[in-house]
Amino acid sequence: MSLLEMQGITKRFHGVTALDDVNLAVQAGEIHAVVGENGAGKSTLMKVLSGVYPHGEYEGAIHFEGSERRFGGIHDSEQAGIIIIHQELALVPLLSIAENIFLGNEPTVPGTFGAVIDWFGAFARTQELLRKVGLNERPSTLITDIGVGKQQLVEIAKALSKEVKLLILDEPTASLNETDSDALLELLLGLKAQGIACILISHKLNEIAKVADTITVIRDGSTVRSFDCRQQTISEDQVIQAMVGREMADRYPKRTPQIGETVFEIARWQVHHPEHADRLLIKGVDLHARRGEIVGIAGLMGAGRTELAMSVFGRSYGRGISGEVRLHGQVVDVSTIEKAIDNGIAYVTEDRKGYGLVLDDDIQHNVTLANLAGVSSAAVIDDGREFRVATEYREKLRIRCSSVFQPVVNLSGGNQQKVVLAKWLFANPEVLILDEPTRGIDVGAKFEIYTLMAELAAAGKCVVMISSEMPELLGMCDRIYVMNEGRFVGEFTGAEASQEKIMRSIVTAGAA
Repeated sequence: MSLLEMQGITKRFHGVTALDDVNLAVQAGEIHAVVGENGAGKSTLMKVLSGVYPHGEYEGAIHFEGSERRFGGIHDSEQAGIIIIHQELALVPLLSIAENIFLGNEPTVPGTFGAVIDWFGAFARTQELLRKVGLNERPSTLITDIGVGKQQLVEIAKALSKEVKLLILDEPTASLNETDSDALLELLLGLKAQGIACILISHKLNEIAKVADTITVIRDGSTVRSFDCRQQTISEDQVIQAMVGREMADRYPKRTPQIGETVFEIARWQVHHPEHADRLLIKGVDLHARRGEIVGIAGLMGAGRTELAMSVFGRSYGRGISGEVRLHGQVVDVSTIEKAIDNGIAYVTEDRKGYGLVLDDDIQHNVTLANLAGVSSAAVIDDGREFRVATEYREKLRIRCSSVFQPVVNLSGGNQQKVVLAKWLFANPEVLILDEPTRGIDVGAKFEIYTLMAELAAAGKCVVMISSEMPELLGMCDRIYVMNEGRFVGEFTGAEASQEKIMRSIVTAGAA
């Protein structure tokens, strides 16, 4: 008998069917991957399972440990042993690890005036949980003082504190480097050995191949296929074809670069930490990009890639910034975001929800936000023109939505990313800096973004791409800079670059 069976799950939003008769079965002690394109219904299905969408708001049945369950909220599912860890971690930065693990579930002991929190017991139990997940930190350490990889482990420790039987992880490695990702996958295998089942939602098919026992594919709100990885070897191409409904012969669009003269230059660029003025983060960086060229920046997390991009884009990061930014050989003023935009520089942030979008506003307003002059007459916004622009970019970028009046908070990650791209495309920049442009989105949406990048380069734009995924840098870039500890430590043409050469540059520089 399965640990979990979801049968005939159907969920609608205002007449739109998000899930249509979905079935899912998970065995005890297995790692079950759920994959699909952005907007396929994966997260909606998990919200049904975890009680975010309570019984009565969907059709179908949930059976867990042999009994039908009707969860009225997250508390009910957690009581049953079903714990979900969302992509956006639910931790309080200024509380300690121990306080976060037991937040809302604090152990108590009798006190003079009633029950009081047993902090001694909480810290001792936290120490035990941290050992289980392999995290060498003190229970008193603040969340703000540890990295994202360690924060993921805290979330798993928090789940273990609630006697988890089924752990749901939504894109757990999206923000992690390769080392932290591998450590997390090893932990999942360790939990599996203890009999804990796991549902893993991820777009990283290579990681799924390492750990998954079963893969279920959801497309357009319906279950289309399940693969038993224990019975046969499943290729990434088989999974991709099931996800997108067609074969994808190439992961990257074919292009013949037409590279022209140098357009964009950064010279002797230095940036100090915004709070610690004596700490130099970007150390005399020189970069150039030519017309029609896609330039990549590789490096490990913390190398300074995002800090470089943000400091160039209107000095939105850092202090004590020095150096020059040149366009067509002329020094340009990028001291504010407005001036950077006016000089033809755009920056697609890696944090689309925090910095790239106004989540509670609609698609239409987000698309035109960086170029209001383009939809205005005499400083008054022309609603009709704004609607036409938003509709044009909705169609051009194939943004899946009910209308351009839909709030972007209700879009899938891939479609939110397309809205961010639409915003900057409408601003018509000469230089487009893309920071982790495909993070957390599916292979189909990735290909669409790669195609858009190729089209921009073909139109004579300069494209600079920061990515932690070396295969996409190698697949898309004409030239790649390698960054380590605030410096460029290597530069390769697309033809000569390889993962080994890039990593050798980083390791050699680190040892110097």
